[in-house]
Amino acid sequence: MTRQNYLFTSESVSEGHPDKVCDRISDEVVDLFFREGAKAGVNPYDIRVACETLATTNRVVIAGEVRGPVFTEDTIIHLARQAIRDIGYEQDGFHWERAKIEVLLHAQSVDIAQGVDSASNKDEGAGDQGIMFGYACRETPELMPAPVHYSHKILHALSEARRSGLEKHLGPDAKSQVTIRYENGKPVEATQIVVSHQHVKEDLTSNQISDIVRPYVEKALPAGWITKNTQWHINPTGKFFIGGPDGDTGLTGRKIIVDTYGGAAPHGGGAFSGKDPTKVDRSAAYAARYLAKNIVAAGLADRCSIQLSYAIGVAEPLSIYADLYETGKVDPAKLEQVLRDVMRLTPRGIREHLQLNRPIYARTSAYGHFGRAPDADGGFSWEKTNLVDALKSHF
Repeated sequence: MTRQNYLFTSESVSEGHPDKVCDRISDEVVDLFFREGAKAGVNPYDIRVACETLATTNRVVIAGEVRGPVFTEDTIIHLARQAIRDIGYEQDGFHWERAKIEVLLHAQSVDIAQGVDSASNKDEGAGDQGIMFGYACRETPELMPAPVHYSHKILHALSEARRSGLEKHLGPDAKSQVTIRYENGKPVEATQIVVSHQHVKEDLTSNQISDIVRPYVEKALPAGWITKNTQWHINPTGKFFIGGPDGDTGLTGRKIIVDTYGGAAPHGGGAFSGKDPTKVDRSAAYAARYLAKNIVAAGLADRCSIQLSYAIGVAEPLSIYADLYETGKVDPAKLEQVLRDVMRLTPRGIREHLQLNRPIYARTSAYGHFGRAPDADGGFSWEKTNLVDALKSHF
């Protein structure tokens, strides 16, 4: 039996965290290829991007493999500067205008390309081997685990206040962590709250930052979850003036648990940001979340995890595994067969079903890839629940 009474903790980081700065730049490159490729008449199925970014004190290095429209180095540098500026970095040690930016993008390996590209006798293959997971549960209206959902919500609210000018003392870099007490399997109380937030005036104390931060935390959490027993840790080191890549080197793909389910569910081996949707690390993880969310939304289970596996150059998934955590109303083995019927789970099938050949990726680089509202332009399409009727009809 699953434990019913326990504590569980998840964390989040803001868009100004060093790793998230790198995720943002890498995803801006992906969006650039899809956006400009469409204008130039490039077939979106021919676009390939695998972009990694490293950032440290006034230095950014962008490297990787690409295919599609051709861009000058200055175009990529300008793109990175605008991303850093939008995040809000104008400090001495990391400034959007003064940072040295190096671009080391080159053509994709022909050996990889021949396995991935479609041909007259084969469908488009997966960009790599790997396992991907999707998860959904009834802990929040978004069908996300509560600890990571509210960790994101806290930082997103603080970011909006900073960007609007309402909280001028806050800097771009921040982290949050929420510990939630579960009773009879349901989240009922926040027992520990941690927020470390960069400040732009060096002499501000942790108590002063606490006065700024606490109202946003209290508004983000459900009523009654903060009690007299809740312990607060706001800027516990005492000062957080030097932030971003000036304080800690950043790298694309180092916040994969923040990006997904906060540790409440399994995670596959790969990160998301900087990858076009031929890379099943990204697209199949989106598909698995889409399936899991629709299963829970359809009432077939209260909690669901879906695993997909792939081999490089092979179109069809090698396996599909559904775990309903003893909450299922249907046979998991039958459900696994049904999933192949309601959605084509090849890389091309996923791209077509979720309409992933679009410049929709930079917005995913902070505050989680899941639990977000679908956008009118196709962003977060994997959060739709439009498979509910199809799933119900099979049972």
